[in-house]
Amino acid sequence: MIGTSLKCEFSVSEAIGQLVIWILLSIVTFGLALFVLPYYFLKGPINRTYMVDRDGSKIGKLSVEVEFSDILGHALVWLLLTVVTLGLAYLIYWPAVIKRLLNAVKVTEI
Repeated sequence: MIGTSLKCEFSVSEAIGQLVIWILLSIVTFGLALFVLPYYFLKGPINRTYMVDRDGSKIGKLSVEVEFSDILGHALVWLLLTVVTLGLAYLIYWPAVIKRLLNAVKVTEI
């Protein structure tokens, strides 16, 4: 679609709220929540992004839905890789999650 762009309406307060929740979850789970964090942390801004036309009118909404079972399977593999590589694989895990989420994005008309 020529002349369209993306506009994200994810606010700073939403980001802070998400950060607080994930800090608490990380403490409660002794850091294990950090392996599902990228999915939910990145899913928020994507789900609050709209496709807009040249005039700034919303014409579509981006949404990404990933099943928890898919997240868990992927996270467990990367957890093992992270343990084996003494944490280095976690740096590669984030781009892998971004790729999976972007491939799952659907655009719906408004």
